[in-house]
Amino acid sequence: MGGDIATNRKGYRDFHIRERIEAGIELRGTEVKSIRAGGVDIAGAFARVENGEVFVYGMGIPPYERASHEQHEPKRVRRLLLHRREIERLFEASNIKGNAILPLRLYWKGGLVKVELGIGKGKDKVDRREDLKEKAVQREVERVILAKNKRR
Repeated sequence: MGGDIATNRKGYRDFHIRERIEAGIELRGTEVKSIRAGGVDIAGAFARVENGEVFVYGMGIPPYERASHEQHEPKRVRRLLLHRREIERLFEASNIKGNAILPLRLYWKGGLVKVELGIGKGKDKVDRREDLKEKAVQREVERVILAKNKRR
């Protein structure tokens, strides 16, 4: 097993990502089965450091349809598994005004579900417009290069 399960495209769009940290996530059996079936939503999710532990809020894992009696809460708060130094680094970063901790992607690593956390600072509207302009220019450059290569 390998590869991305879900990516937070809004996170990349709305934040300048300064640092990335890999974390494990504490899941129940029905959550893992539901993730294998697909359909995880991490678009509005964020993480917080509370009492020396890191929790992720707003991550939606739909209920597993084939579960018999025990079902999980789709938007429940889930604990992230990190080393003490990483938790301290996240705590320090979250205390800086304007910084946010958000899950950027969920992926498989050796049969386990991992979360890539990003420490980011929110972008202004002007920053987002600049990014869109850069993408448009890059697309135009690629189009010109492709057209010249076709003529040869």
